[in-house]
Amino acid sequence: MNERSNPLPYRHTLIVMRHAKSDWGEDLPDVARPLSERGERDAAAAGHWLDAAPLDPNLAVVSPAVRTQQTWHLVAAAMPWAPTAVTDQRIYAADPDMLLQVVRELPEDLHTVVLVGHNPGCEVLVGDLASPDGDAAAFARMASKYRTLGTAVLGIPASWADIGHHNCDLLDFVVPRG
Repeated sequence: MNERSNPLPYRHTLIVMRHAKSDWGEDLPDVARPLSERGERDAAAAGHWLDAAPLDPNLAVVSPAVRTQQTWHLVAAAMPWAPTAVTDQRIYAADPDMLLQVVRELPEDLHTVVLVGHNPGCEVLVGDLASPDGDAAAFARMASKYRTLGTAVLGIPASWADIGHHNCDLLDFVVPRG
């Protein structure tokens, strides 16, 4: 596990990443859909973005779906270091309340966590958590559409257990493309 401390002036940082573009070409169940070629390129670009950002994640919590697992694998492979990753079955097809429960259960010694999931859960979770006092430009980018690989960065002044509606600052919203 990455032992670096949180470089931002918050108790915790949550990075909410929607999976990269998936491939609809095969007749597969939703959970088994892989990434498209574009999704693979974009996921690698997200890894380069995350490496360059001053975020230093300690952990990645990833949905069990093939496309989220592939997204995180490619993000991590593009970084010279990568945090430990765990798969949480609850993230697949989760509503925002379930995603919030996953976040509230995080250990306090983890300063920065990446949650790799799906829409609409990711988008609604970020909208529920973000204070209206956050970065206006980031809000505008997110409001246009929480696209595949949309990545929100939330600064959290409270403990993981106390995270709640509108008590986080939206610091950034990016959609890395490769």
